[in-house]
Amino acid sequence: MPAPEIPGQPPFPSNPLSVDHRNEGRFSVSWNHRLRTSRDTLDPSNPVLTDLLPHGEGPVRMIAILDRGLVEARPELPAQVEHWAEANPTLVRLVGEPLTVNGGEECKQDFDVFQQTARAINERGICRKSFVLVAGGGAVLDAVGYAAASAHRGVRVIRMPSTTLAQADAGVGVKNGINAFGKKNFLGVFSPPWAVVNDTNLLTSLSDRHWRSGLSEAVKVALLKNPDFFDTLCSVAPQLRSRNLDTMEHVVQNTARLHMDHIIEGGDAFELEIARPLDFGHWSAHKLEQMTDFGLAHGEAVAIGLTLDLAYGAMMGLLPESILRRTRRCLLDMGFRLSHEAMNNHETLLEGLREFREHLGGRLTITLVQDIGRPIDVHEIDLSVMRRAIEAIQKADINESSRAG
Repeated sequence: MPAPEIPGQPPFPSNPLSVDHRNEGRFSVSWNHRLRTSRDTLDPSNPVLTDLLPHGEGPVRMIAILDRGLVEARPELPAQVEHWAEANPTLVRLVGEPLTVNGGEECKQDFDVFQQTARAINERGICRKSFVLVAGGGAVLDAVGYAAASAHRGVRVIRMPSTTLAQADAGVGVKNGINAFGKKNFLGVFSPPWAVVNDTNLLTSLSDRHWRSGLSEAVKVALLKNPDFFDTLCSVAPQLRSRNLDTMEHVVQNTARLHMDHIIEGGDAFELEIARPLDFGHWSAHKLEQMTDFGLAHGEAVAIGLTLDLAYGAMMGLLPESILRRTRRCLLDMGFRLSHEAMNNHETLLEGLREFREHLGGRLTITLVQDIGRPIDVHEIDLSVMRRAIEAIQKADINESSRAG
């Protein structure tokens, strides 16, 4: 019996197997990526945070999630969040007391922070038009952001990064995730925040170690994109090491802007292509973090990773050795160590190349530089040369330590 005809539609074919049933279409989603730099953001007289909230729609519901390490350094922070919300009753309604969660890389090692965030979103009636205000280091931003992006398929997030690493890099990124199966950032999503507010006063409570940690990301993005900024970093490195806040604010602001410009203008915000320029120096950094059980902070590992990839590039004749020397000097003047005993295990470290390729989802692509501001992608690594590069930077670090002693 023939299929009935539908008015206004072509008749069913006599042989359905001969019909091409494929349908395709293309669409895009527009995002407004907002970055603000301020001090004393939670002071009710400071309009930076309130200007980011919808106006004329009545108060939006909000929960606040705070990094425990940040709260320990600034015990007044939860009360400041509550006071800020109470001072703006027409714009925001804080639902419940601020939630304090564990920070540091360990908060990404399991689902605890993810579950605490998701549970708070559920129990406090947070919807897709509500907000999660999260203040803390990059790991907390990652784990909380992953939960917020999963709940209701996306709750709006305002990030307040509290470390130089998070303010300069992770905070303005569009990635959220946690570690799993022994791999960094194995689980996660791409989900841009509603806004990022870099309150540089939060940096003053950092230890010296975490104060400088994010500076390696500044050196990275300068090497990739901006020779003038690289020159500036080299000249102000001693000021940064001595904790000059005005200098740090200038560096953080420029680093965050360069990272943000890459996301907005680079044409591959969700990393669909094989190249990931902003991961320059990161294949070995991620592996070193794992090998040291995260005893190495991310920024410390990136400083080593940059030096390693520059040493490899110089040995391969891809860049002048003078760039390696200048970068080493800059990082040393900022206070970084440029080697670690974990590097003695060359073969385990080199497994990071395979894991990096797997994370990319296809062909190995490592970004190096030919000159400052001139990145180049390579798809093969000469392992014998890379082993020599590892040995060279270990030797250089030993020599530097001897001179310093």
